[in-house]
Amino acid sequence: MRLAGRRMTCNAEMGSPELREHARPDAAGAALLERAMTRLGLSARAYTRVLKVARTIADLEGSETVAAAHVAEAVQYRSLDR
Repeated sequence: MRLAGRRMTCNAEMGSPELREHARPDAAGAALLERAMTRLGLSARAYTRVLKVARTIADLEGSETVAAAHVAEAVQYRSLDR
């Protein structure tokens, strides 16, 4: 388990080091996230929140990597939140 042995129980509790280690999107996902940041004017805080949601979506699908589809779904949820 990815968060075992740490003082975290869910992806929402991940800090920057854990995000860099466990929620790094693939190349297509990173490019999509950068475009979304620019077009939607998202803040750095929103960037990390989108990554956490994308990691959770990937977990629900049983995926080890955060793919572009996971990022796209997370951005869509973020857009609904505004």
